[in-house]
Amino acid sequence: MNGIELNDADLAAELAYAAGQLLLNVRASGLVTGKALGKAGDATANQFLVHALREQRRQDGLLSEEEKDNFARLDQSRVWIIDPVDGTREYGEARADWAVHIGLAVDGVPVLGAVALPGADNGQGMVYRSDAPIALPPAPETLRMVVSRTRPAAEAVFVAEQLGAQLVPMGSAGAKAMAIIRGEADIYLHSGGQYEWDSCAPVAVALAHGLHCSRIDGSPLIYNQRDTYLPDLLICRPEHAEQVLTLIRQAGTSIPKNKRG
Repeated sequence: MNGIELNDADLAAELAYAAGQLLLNVRASGLVTGKALGKAGDATANQFLVHALREQRRQDGLLSEEEKDNFARLDQSRVWIIDPVDGTREYGEARADWAVHIGLAVDGVPVLGAVALPGADNGQGMVYRSDAPIALPPAPETLRMVVSRTRPAAEAVFVAEQLGAQLVPMGSAGAKAMAIIRGEADIYLHSGGQYEWDSCAPVAVALAHGLHCSRIDGSPLIYNQRDTYLPDLLICRPEHAEQVLTLIRQAGTSIPKNKRG
């Protein structure tokens, strides 16, 4: 940032990129591995991002997965919502499907975001920005739905079966959302539990790219709440949204309660 005052979009992108490079350097050191690497990465990136945001945007609120919550944010219109490492397991396993999330909510609305995928594209990485949307590739004949690597939600499996969609296991929520923008997937349906930092930045970027983003009942995603639990999410191309939401409602009556996400 070099003493230059950045606008919000440039600040988010610069922070996401810098944190991603920091995380790659921590991993490349080889001094910690596995779960310890995940913890080290979380702590290192969080410290950098929190200090930078408090320096650059002193008047704004801040919510981070790795920081003790300060409820003073509830009285602030502008709140930065960050996840220093989204997909800690994938980061620790030296996979590519992890992300850095920098989001800004204004009066509860995710107005701006940057999502870095530092390990993607053979380590070249990419930062996806809400202020710089790119053209989306056309949807294929057979749709693809990104789901959890370890516990795909029953609702997602049901909807995929009804659509004849291919399931694509993937790690981080940010990586899943960006997979639609990257042309690697068409639908991201999650019902297994998340928090505001998991989706704020990806949703801001997805909305800027013209994608549908909502709760799985079709209601809007609202941020900077006292309870930061935001358990479900749908991101997809707008032409698929109505059909997917209808199928989700059908899933609610077709799947036993103990099998749902």
